Amino acid sequence: MKKIILPTDFSENAYNAIKYAVQLFKNEESTFYLLNTYTPAIYQSEYILHSPGQIGLGDIYQSVSAEQLDALQKKITTEYKNPKHTFYTHSAFNILVDEIVEMADAEEADLIIMGTQGATGAKEIFLGSHTVHVIKKAPCPVIAIPAGFKFENPTEILFPTDFEVNYQEEQLQALLDLATKHKSQIEVIHISSGYELSEKQVKNKSTLEKMLKNNTYRYHDLPSQEIIEGINNFQIKNKVNLLVMIQNKHTFLERLFIEPIIKKIGFHVTIPFMVLPHANA
Repeated sequence: MKKIILPTDFSENAYNAIKYAVQLFKNEESTFYLLNTYTPAIYQSEYILHSPGQIGLGDIYQSVSAEQLDALQKKITTEYKNPKHTFYTHSAFNILVDEIVEMADAEEADLIIMGTQGATGAKEIFLGSHTVHVIKKAPCPVIAIPAGFKFENPTEILFPTDFEVNYQEEQLQALLDLATKHKSQIEVIHISSGYELSEKQVKNKSTLEKMLKNNTYRYHDLPSQEIIEGINNFQIKNKVNLLVMIQNKHTFLERLFIEPIIKKIGFHVTIPFMVLPHANA
């Protein structure tokens, strides 16, 4: 039984991510948690002086959130009638990212699926700030769904790596499960630095190959270039349905969030982007 958290701000982007989730796991027994947080637009000092119940705003916001979640649950279950799927709604007075992480821990969630941007997200932004923070803090894999992306089975999965990660079975399980269930081909790409692989990298590469042995995969050693550019160039020439990376502060994924070169090259997510947490996170 898969446990999947679906954060929503009731935007079209959020609903698109929810639709992706129910289609991705249409053949699996799954429990989905529709999660919404509310933070009334008044200063925190007022909440220190008065409880939400005393001034009434907390109850109002909670009621609106709960009502919208109920309506959302009815909408998705009507559109996708699937007896394998169970939905729960969860409304909380909290910061969205904190609530997602707390719920993922409490429910021992397998996955978080959310839109890349919220209702006010600017298209030129690589990922919305909420999505970035969830990716950095989440105890489980996160799949970010671009606005307007129409569901495709992830039959072609792109997995860039620098072989600096000590791969562990548990860490890659979400990727392996998806690849197995959707009969996916995993395209492993490595950007050459112009130097031979270190002893550590060779060992890690061998470990990865053993983990992928029951899946169909191809290995691509690309000429030296920026990793972002390499990903873009590969997608131009090859059909890809899902991009998968490992969150590791020592490797290139962290750079995607901080380097201004992103805007120059134009690394905008056009396919679902799955991030696996670092094994020691």
